[in-house]
Amino acid sequence: MVVDDTEIVLNAVVAILERANFHVLSADCAASAIKLAGETTMKIDLLLSDVDMPKMSGPDLGQLLKQARPDMHVMLMSGGVDGNLLVLNYGWAFIQKPFVASKLVQMVTNVLHSENRSQAGGQEFDSRKDTGDPDYDQRGDVDPEHSRDDT
Repeated sequence: MVVDDTEIVLNAVVAILERANFHVLSADCAASAIKLAGETTMKIDLLLSDVDMPKMSGPDLGQLLKQARPDMHVMLMSGGVDGNLLVLNYGWAFIQKPFVASKLVQMVTNVLHSENRSQAGGQEFDSRKDTGDPDYDQRGDVDPEHSRDDT
């Protein structure tokens, strides 16, 4: 289930996941997501929710939906700067917006094939740690001995 209050983002994420052969439910707010989850008898394997939404945040939505669906994985997305705290506080997977389609599909696939990410330690799925840049150390900080001067 994908939840985002920005229509263009919601539509794009749903399209990306459907092209990757995922069956996707979608909602434009937490209230719609709660209603949809209550009405469907299908298993919801993953909640992929925007963090900042009116009336109820993505993390609050995740906690609420997991009460009825404890095996559901939760992955959060945000264009804001609060991802570090979310990963530490909830242990849920996180992807920073904007993201490329292949990275989204890879992370969703990894989360779905992993242990439940609602436990501590989920920060291994933090998209910001996957820099692919040798100038970054394991914490994601710039390594001053190997940094390039591109100016």
